[in-house]
Amino acid sequence: MSDPGYILQREGAVATLRLVRPEKRNLLKMAEVDGLIADLGVLDADETLRVIVLTGTGEKSFSAGVDLGDVLTHDWNDNPLERLADRIEGLNIVTVCALNGSVYGGATDLALACDFRIGVEGMRLVMPPAKLGLVFHETGLRRYVERLGPQVARRLFLAAEQMDAEALLNVGYLDQLVPREALSDTVTAFTTHLAGLSPLSLQITKKALNGMCRGDLDSAWLKRETVACFATEDAAEGLAAAREKRTPVFKGR
Repeated sequence: MSDPGYILQREGAVATLRLVRPEKRNLLKMAEVDGLIADLGVLDADETLRVIVLTGTGEKSFSAGVDLGDVLTHDWNDNPLERLADRIEGLNIVTVCALNGSVYGGATDLALACDFRIGVEGMRLVMPPAKLGLVFHETGLRRYVERLGPQVARRLFLAAEQMDAEALLNVGYLDQLVPREALSDTVTAFTTHLAGLSPLSLQITKKALNGMCRGDLDSAWLKRETVACFATEDAAEGLAAAREKRTPVFKGR
């Protein structure tokens, strides 16, 4: 594609997916979504990768989702943005969304599908479906109810309320709120911390937490994985490092 809407970068154990259409609020084209989902699958299968960061380009917007220029002609039985958000939520690898600016509509769900969100002062969230005569996709509504609660979801989807950065921090949409100039260093410090933790522990716990939120946790699976962890190399290394008062070096085995 001559004008790609995103780029992938890799630095050590951290991969960054950056949206790169700042002049169009970092919109993705619908035709790009399948390729992006495929790229996420490749990253998720990389055993040396520990964290995936999703961010945008510029200072105004993180993203406004997909280009809805053909909104009235697209067959919305297949919602590409919903599939992308679901794929992000289902990644084994821990994800961090670095919100470099305001976030709109469907893109708010891409951020919410990540495990953590760090935003910048002055950003806002705009939720327009009720003003456009549209209805947000099902799994996105579910994520809002599960992660932020039904009343926050009502404020956004029924009252079409816009939320500023401080409100987003207060309702739990943001985990951290930082000055714009501190975003890069904050994200680097946090991803470095995450990359130093046991990937086995993170992957199993992430899947368990998501299952608890959805109400479909396989308790037998979690019991097996919990017991099996005690016999892993990561557990042996973690306990040895604690005894020796040193930083553990986990291998995900």
